[in-house]
Amino acid sequence: MKKSLAVFSLCIAQIIYSQNYSQHVNPFIGTGGHGHTFPGAVVPFGMVQLSPDTRIDGSWDGCSGYHYSDSVIYGFSHTHLNGTGVSDYGDIMLMPTMGNASLNYKDYSSKFSHKNEKASAGFYSVKLDKNNIDVRLTTTKRVGYHEYIFNNSGKANIILDLNHRDKLLEGEVKIIDDKTIEVFRRSEAWATNQYIYARIEFSKPMKISKKEVNGKQEDKLFTGTKLALAFSGDVKKGEKISVKVAISLTGYEGTEKNMMAEGKSNDFETVKKQAETDWNKELSKIEVKSDDKDKLSVFYTALYHVFTQPNINMDVDGKYRGRDNKLYTTAGFDYYSVFSLWDTFRAAHPLMTLIDRKRTADFINTFIKQYEQGGKLPVWELASNETECMIGYHSVSVIADAMAKGIQGFDYEQAFNASKNSAMLDIFGLNAYKQNNYISIDDEHESVSKTVEYAYDDWCIAQMAKILGKKEDYQYFMKRSQSWKNLYNPNNGFMQPRKNGNWYEPFDPAEVNNNYTEGNSWHYSYSVQQDIPGLIAAHGGKEKFEQFIDAIFAAPDKTTGREQADITGLMGQYAQGNEPSHHIAYLYNYVGKPEKTDAKIKYILDHFYKNTPDGLIGNEDCGQMSAWYILSSLGIYAVTPGLPEWQTTTPYFDEVKIHLEDGSTKVISKNTSRSELQKLGFENSKPSKDFKYTQLTPAPVIASDRIFDFSAKVQITPLNPADKVYYMTLSESDANVRKTFTAYKGPFTISKTTQVLAYSERNGEKSSVTVANFNRRPNYWDITINSKVNPQYTANGKLALIDGINGDVNWRKGEWHGYQGQDFEAVIDLKSPQQITKLSSTYLQDSRAWILMPKKVEYYASMNGKDFVLLKNIDHTIDAREEKVQIKDFSAEILPTEARYIKVKAYYFGKLPEWHQGAGGEAYIFIDEISVK
Repeated sequence: MKKSLAVFSLCIAQIIYSQNYSQHVNPFIGTGGHGHTFPGAVVPFGMVQLSPDTRIDGSWDGCSGYHYSDSVIYGFSHTHLNGTGVSDYGDIMLMPTMGNASLNYKDYSSKFSHKNEKASAGFYSVKLDKNNIDVRLTTTKRVGYHEYIFNNSGKANIILDLNHRDKLLEGEVKIIDDKTIEVFRRSEAWATNQYIYARIEFSKPMKISKKEVNGKQEDKLFTGTKLALAFSGDVKKGEKISVKVAISLTGYEGTEKNMMAEGKSNDFETVKKQAETDWNKELSKIEVKSDDKDKLSVFYTALYHVFTQPNINMDVDGKYRGRDNKLYTTAGFDYYSVFSLWDTFRAAHPLMTLIDRKRTADFINTFIKQYEQGGKLPVWELASNETECMIGYHSVSVIADAMAKGIQGFDYEQAFNASKNSAMLDIFGLNAYKQNNYISIDDEHESVSKTVEYAYDDWCIAQMAKILGKKEDYQYFMKRSQSWKNLYNPNNGFMQPRKNGNWYEPFDPAEVNNNYTEGNSWHYSYSVQQDIPGLIAAHGGKEKFEQFIDAIFAAPDKTTGREQADITGLMGQYAQGNEPSHHIAYLYNYVGKPEKTDAKIKYILDHFYKNTPDGLIGNEDCGQMSAWYILSSLGIYAVTPGLPEWQTTTPYFDEVKIHLEDGSTKVISKNTSRSELQKLGFENSKPSKDFKYTQLTPAPVIASDRIFDFSAKVQITPLNPADKVYYMTLSESDANVRKTFTAYKGPFTISKTTQVLAYSERNGEKSSVTVANFNRRPNYWDITINSKVNPQYTANGKLALIDGINGDVNWRKGEWHGYQGQDFEAVIDLKSPQQITKLSSTYLQDSRAWILMPKKVEYYASMNGKDFVLLKNIDHTIDAREEKVQIKDFSAEILPTEARYIKVKAYYFGKLPEWHQGAGGEAYIFIDEISVK
């Protein structure tokens, strides 16, 4: 009987796989607008992404190498990123030309027209107008197949340019024979040390006709950091040259093995057909029925984009390059790369737990190996490099979700230990977070976003601990998971940054600034996925929280502050085009208003996903934007990855069949009950034994003037009115005095520079200690600034430039004044004539952020504030290309000079030069402390 069932299941599977779901895939979706996808050939999770490059300038909308608005192709390279917000890849670029070969990209590039361009799952073709060459591309996992048809007779060239797109650190080309070459490329871009090897096989003999080499040049070996070659041969009209390219991260031996395993075929159509078959196998996991062809294209292209990455990152024999740059061989799992975890933990990975449990386990085994080799779990891993892009340690979400859903195939203990390690490091504000249960502006930039996302991640680790029966770990991380309470302002309901013990003011929830990651307070004030009931209670109950959800959709659809290109698809302040908003519409379910969830989700599905090149409302972000669509159209979404359940909405399609790995099929219709949807795929998940844990007491806020003249009133307020508050003050007169905390009874006055410490207590549980410093002014000068400060970088007002407090090298903490596109000029009024012997002002450089040292600084003196005499002109030798963030004090010793007024003038760098990624943009001057002695 079991054998009969197995045969029957196999037959059903073969019928499903044979259906042509790939016909609905439109790889051009997302290649326009801000989708950042690519249209080229790729198989599911393949190492090769063989696609045209129309962008080589590193521009934001060209992150994938291609943008639909372009009309010039520079070549066809073998690696591409799917929808990221940072540019990289574009490795091993080939370009066919005719006539006299040129290695200048302006010469070998070609115009093209979209009317002569086609793309489907696993296939891409285009006509290059310049030389009337038809290009066809397909691929296996590790081997790219090119077919060039030369429609004119003459000299055909194939350009290999290793300087294509990113910086070449080390290049090598070996000539094996007249039809075979080997290539090594080590490059620097987003991934700062990327290795790739290639074996290239031509279908006919080709000779080197031109070369550009700045290193070794031998008969069959070329090396250097400037390396391009043209391979040429005569062709007849209509002649076809085929090229096969096998890639590997491990070495030439790896490329040869990959070529032997996947590059034997010389039949392009057979390889193309197999790629289509591979796609149909993956796409058949979800069958949707619809008479609307556009909806089918949107759905199956979304599934296609989810399955485009992470990418297999090992050779056919299992060998891979580890995070420590050493070579390893896998044992029992597949090793992957390209983990955009800040994005994909929300929907892409939860979707995979439903339809691909085996690959989910492979991802986690990859995480564990990267922890073992690199010292921590991946944050945003790319080509065996940790980019440290984005925030949190969201690998733990993927792991906790898999464990909660009973996915096997990885070591739970190892995964837990790796997760705990990430949470206990002292990086990116974690040291302050561990000590205070929140991050303030004084500790780290993007403090609000980091606090709330660390808190969610800690909850995930607590769930792992609960599954493994680790009571103390569970209790510790559950307490940490409540850290959001320290940034929840009960007066307005928003997650608000804290600075110097108090709420940061002025506060505008729509302002995009350095206290949030790619967003504002609207976007992060709902980011308590681990404790929605607790957030509802903080707001005062379901009715008030419902009003707060209503408010984000009803707010004006304009953000303030910094321009943030990622914030798109606005419905009020809700931003479908970026990830922090993705769960918010589902929160209506928690207040008993599922009809509101249904209405919002349907609007988004109808309006923000289209079968057009600009059919994605924001960056694809390695499948997250599409995974949201897939789950939501099924009627489910993971508000809280780590719980074996879904939040629900009305399914979008009339009927959906989900084919699971165990051979079962789940059928969804618009009539499927919410209770059935809630447990879809995880009906047999069982909860682990609960442990009691401590409720976190939030730390109080301390309010006063940070800088005061003679005296200042200090007020301490608990975030929960019922909490008791205890405080202590420290000043220079307390150096040898033993002080203790005393009960706070009301506001008090200070008259000297003082540090105030306070904590709250509730039911015997103490909060962390809030620390605030209030400084009596070191002088009574005044300052007039004749330049216009950028509203984002005002520090604590104009007096911040003469308050005696120096800004941190991490300028995002907000202690610096920033001036863009202008010189800086200020006049200090010392209030009476003074004898001056030394002048100084401090500047910061962060070249990547457009902040450059001034060209020069001038100091002037005056008695009347009108007639100024130049005292000193200070230059510097810091290279604008230097990317290290650094501070320089422009100080000048002068002969004793009597003056009442001092003028400081700093000349800004000017427009950013061609070598800069922001070329043509205006540089900033960042200045903090001006000192007069």
